[in-house]
Amino acid sequence: MSEGKIIVGLDIGTTKVACIVGRKSENGKIEILGYGRTVSTGVRRGVVTNIFDTVEAIKTAVKQASDQSGVEINRVSVGIAGQHIKSLQHRGVMMRDNHETEISEAELERLRNDTFKINMTPGEEIIDVIRQDTYVDGELASNPVGMLGSKIEANFHVIIGQTSAAKNIVKCIQSAGLDMDYMILEPIASAQAVLDDEEKDAGVVLVDIGGGTTDIAIFKDKKIQHTAVIPFGGNIITEDICSGCSIIKHYAEEVKVKFGSALASENRDDEVVSIPGIRGREPKEISFKNLAHIIQARLEEIFELVNYEIQKAKTDNQLIAGIVLTGGGAMMRHIQQLAEFKTGLEVRIGYPNEHLNQTEMKEMSSPMYSTGIGIVIETIARMEHDEYLQASKKAEEKQSIQPVEPTVETPQPVEIDPNKNDNDGKRKKKGFDVKGIIATLTEFFTPDENLE
Repeated sequence: MSEGKIIVGLDIGTTKVACIVGRKSENGKIEILGYGRTVSTGVRRGVVTNIFDTVEAIKTAVKQASDQSGVEINRVSVGIAGQHIKSLQHRGVMMRDNHETEISEAELERLRNDTFKINMTPGEEIIDVIRQDTYVDGELASNPVGMLGSKIEANFHVIIGQTSAAKNIVKCIQSAGLDMDYMILEPIASAQAVLDDEEKDAGVVLVDIGGGTTDIAIFKDKKIQHTAVIPFGGNIITEDICSGCSIIKHYAEEVKVKFGSALASENRDDEVVSIPGIRGREPKEISFKNLAHIIQARLEEIFELVNYEIQKAKTDNQLIAGIVLTGGGAMMRHIQQLAEFKTGLEVRIGYPNEHLNQTEMKEMSSPMYSTGIGIVIETIARMEHDEYLQASKKAEEKQSIQPVEPTVETPQPVEIDPNKNDNDGKRKKKGFDVKGIIATLTEFFTPDENLE
């Protein structure tokens, strides 16, 4: 795909709706042209629960991004998450008609598309299919394109979600007056924004702590091995603070962001914050240490579920690059130390600025925008793959159509022997023997004298 094409990524989250306008520059990095952000009230744990509120939030974020970038936005790629997301492994097989021709990308795409036809539980559908290892005649091939062989096999990572959840997202996009390019699983998008190829090759866990969910993607040998969505995020920590400190949600979110910590031991007993009372009631003093105890308890639960997903993927001894934390929840103080303590793996905070050109929009380097920026990066990659696929199909069609040269038979001369005569001593003439036919018919219809 030529550099400069405008791409729009839409992150419909539980706490925010973010719209990011970008394009690929000549150096391969992403240039952010503008963005919009607004509060999300129609989504719970990654699933749309109020169409009207979500549509209004989308319109607001898109308008802000359009005004800032000066680009008219008609098409977007959108992320999907939620606790309904799950994954499975599938193996596909294809027998080739002609093993003397080179394997093309179009053939591999047909094998991938066949995976979309596998039977699903009612109410579920396949969101995406990602090719992993590929084998040609039983031998592992890192890139089978151009090879010769009679049988192609491939392992696929199949991502499944609720049909209704996916359709509600599409409905929101259409109701906002937009068309959709791609629907992308959010942990895959976030991984595109904060991980590099070395980490994916060595083995790494991407943990995106959002407002309503915590998204997980595990990579090894540059291939995705496992994806999962944990139905806990920053919002449930806020709710815990509300109930534990007996304060309203607005103040709970504020003290979490400004004074929260993932480790209670890192706070002193004498550090307190005063929260205004409701309608003239006495203000409340909240200890930083008590606040940290509440946050730490919930984060420990989240990291225990992360450990469970790592064990489920059977990659716990192969994750050399450890864990990369991103998302708004990754901005919590001391969360890196807590994650290392609970998982036993090295942990770093993932920022999306590694893939961005230098920009005046410094806020774009925040982990909370990893998903939105990742949607832009993944959309560019998919568009380039689609263009490559179209070129491969054309080459395959051209190869299959061989010109057939017309065969012209040379007429053979007919030799006529002038000395050969018929019974009348005359040379036979071309055509019917009329006299002979008449004589035969006369003989056939002559009445027999023996018949009475």
